[in-house]
Amino acid sequence: MALRLDFTSEAFFRDPPKAIARLRMSGPVVATRFPLVGDVWITTTHDATAQVLKDGTTFTLRREDGDVAGLRWWMPGYVRTIANNMLTMDEPDHTRLRSIVDEAFRRRAIVAMEPRIRAIADGLADELFADGSPADLVQRYARILPLAVISELLGLPPADRPRFIAWANSMSSLTNVAGFFRLLFAFRKMRAYLEGQLQIARVQGGEGLIAELVQVEREGGQITPDEMVSMVFLLLAAGSETTTHLISGSVYELLKNPGLRDWLEEDWRRAGLAVEEFLRFVSPVQFSKPRYVRRDIELEGVRLKKGDRVMVMLAAANMDPDVHDQPERLDLERKPNRHMSFGTGIHFCLGHQLARIEATCALQALFTRWPRLGLAVDASQIHWRKRPGIRMIANLPVIADAGATPQPGSATADVSQLLAS
Repeated sequence: MALRLDFTSEAFFRDPPKAIARLRMSGPVVATRFPLVGDVWITTTHDATAQVLKDGTTFTLRREDGDVAGLRWWMPGYVRTIANNMLTMDEPDHTRLRSIVDEAFRRRAIVAMEPRIRAIADGLADELFADGSPADLVQRYARILPLAVISELLGLPPADRPRFIAWANSMSSLTNVAGFFRLLFAFRKMRAYLEGQLQIARVQGGEGLIAELVQVEREGGQITPDEMVSMVFLLLAAGSETTTHLISGSVYELLKNPGLRDWLEEDWRRAGLAVEEFLRFVSPVQFSKPRYVRRDIELEGVRLKKGDRVMVMLAAANMDPDVHDQPERLDLERKPNRHMSFGTGIHFCLGHQLARIEATCALQALFTRWPRLGLAVDASQIHWRKRPGIRMIANLPVIADAGATPQPGSATADVSQLLAS
C-alpha cells in the first residue's frame, strides 16, 4: 500500500529532517503518491538514490516509446518543446547535447566571473532597503542575483530582466491548478522570447553563452532548433531558480543561528565549507524527475517491476545518518560532506560551480554590508511555498539592524504586506 504523505505541507518544509526520518522508517524505497506525478516509488537513502541516478540503463527518464516521464499527453506543444532538454534525456541524446553546452561553457570561464558576481551582489546588497524597511530578501536579493548573473552569462539584454523576474515568479507559484495555467502562459512567452534571441545571435553574433551555442551549432554541433530553445530555457531557469532558494534558505538559517553567523563572519574563507553544508541542509531541490523502471529489479531489498516509476529524494539522501553524522544538525564545519544536491551520474548538475560561487558571494556581500541584519518577524512566521519537489521560502522579511528598537506604526503593516504577498 502506498504511503500517504503531503510533500507540500508546511510541516514537511519547516522541518525536513523530522519528516524524512519518519519516512525512512518505512524503508529505503517507499511507494507513495506524488503531486502531478501520481503513483511512484521514492528513495530515502543515499545508496538507493545513487544507484538510481547512476544506472541509466535500468532507470530511464523516457519510456521505450520516447515519452518523458511525468509529461502528460494534454500538455501544449510548446511545453513539450521546452521539456525536451538534457534533464529529460537518456543516452545517447544526453551526451550529444551535454557536449554542446559543455563546449560553450568551456569558452566562458566561470571561475573568472567571480569578481563580477561579487560586484553584482554588492550592488544588490547596497540597494536592499532602497524601498524601505523591512525588505523581502527573496524578491529584492536572492531572486535577482542569480537571474542577473545567468542573463549576463547568456548575453541577454539587462533591460529584459524584469521579464525574467516575472517568469520566475510564475514558476514559483506552481502550487495549484491556477498556478499551473499561469506557468503555461509564461512558458509560451518565454519560448517566443528565446527564439527571438537565438535568431538575433544567428544574424548579428554577440557576447555570451547564446552566441557561443550558436557558434557551436554553426560549426556542426548536432542540435535541432527546438533543442536549442529548450537548452537556453534550461540554462536560464535552472541557472536561477534553485540558486535563489539556496541563498534565501542559507540566509534564513544564519539569521536563526547567530553563533553560526558569527563564526562565518570571523573569516570569510570559511564560506566555501559553509555553502557545502547549506547545500546539504537546505536542499532546495528535494526530488529528481521521475524515471521509468525498465526491468524487474531489487533496489535496496525492495522489489520494483518493469514499468514502475521511481523518483530519488535528494533531500533524504542528504539526511541519511549512515552517511552524515547527526544529519539533522546544521554543521558549517562538516567534513567530509557527501551531499547529493547536485545529483550524480551523467546528469550531475552542469551549473554546480556557478551556484557555489553565487551563494558564496551572496552571503559575504550581504553580511558585510549589513552585519546586524535580522529577521523582521519571528521565525515561526516564515512560510514555504506549496511547490512539490522544491523547498522555497515564500517571503523573508528582514531589517537592517536586529538590535534596534522597533518604531511604532508602519513597520508592522509593511511586514504583514510582505508575508501576504
